[in-house]
Amino acid sequence: MRVYTGGTFDLFHIGHVRLLWRCSKLASPDGEVVVALNTDDFVAAYKGRPPVIPYAERREILEACRYVDRVVPNHGGADSKPAIEWVQPDIIAVGSDWQDRDYHAQMGFTQAWLDERGIRLIYLPYTEGVSTSDIRDHR
Repeated sequence: MRVYTGGTFDLFHIGHVRLLWRCSKLASPDGEVVVALNTDDFVAAYKGRPPVIPYAERREILEACRYVDRVVPNHGGADSKPAIEWVQPDIIAVGSDWQDRDYHAQMGFTQAWLDERGIRLIYLPYTEGVSTSDIRDHR
């Protein structure tokens, strides 16, 4: 199984580790976890401020994580379809904090688009009480 997840992964924390660990369990030992990493420009445009850690360093941190097999740039920004098509995953995994929001619209795809490609969307348990925003705002 090839499992795709994406995000900014700024100020790498336990919530990130747990998400990636869960992705690796889905992928199985002979599978692959691919992270589509948001670019600095996209993060600045989307969140109104750049990430604390620049792209090259966030990429290196993710590549050092034993639960990640490959990191690719999310050049599509708000439209994740180009990165997804490049990776060709079996599964897209995202935190359950997205379950009550319109994740499809956020990523720029529809369920029909996923179905046409045979991709399953799976929500993984979100780690409560920790987020990059909380860490950044409380320093």
